[in-house]
Amino acid sequence: MDECIYTEIERLRSMRLQELRSRYREVFGEDTRTAHKPHLVRQIAWRLQVQAQGDLSERARRRALEIANDADLKTQVPAHWEGKEPTTQSTRRARRAGRIPAAGTLLSRVYRDRTVVVKILTDGFEHEGRRYGSLSAVARAATGTRWNGLLFFGLTQRGKQRRHGTR
Repeated sequence: MDECIYTEIERLRSMRLQELRSRYREVFGEDTRTAHKPHLVRQIAWRLQVQAQGDLSERARRRALEIANDADLKTQVPAHWEGKEPTTQSTRRARRAGRIPAAGTLLSRVYRDRTVVVKILTDGFEHEGRRYGSLSAVARAATGTRWNGLLFFGLTQRGKQRRHGTR
């Protein structure tokens, strides 16, 4: 890769979000809707490389599309790609244990004149005789809308309320 392109890509990593958005506008000719810094860095770096070295050939583009259509795509980026340590099973359990009561506990909440009761199991949750993998799934089944399960059952507060100590 050309040394000046490499230097420019390295400089992108140290730029603030507003600077990256401005640089994106310069190289793509349009504004970006994302505020995800690592994504912007990757997008701009890719575009700079394309401008310097050319894009994929039509044959390579077709083959890439074939591979993408055949692949089982992951829906979540592995943690180590974002510079975070991979989460182990025991770490997940410890995090969960701090916020969710012990197995056997019953949580209840009145929602629209109806009491929603959930039983905490060792490996999930039970509501109206059905098992669920998360409190959010229980809240959604009970209300028909998406909820943060911890928030719905009063086990946590919204971000601003938590920071300011108000409710």
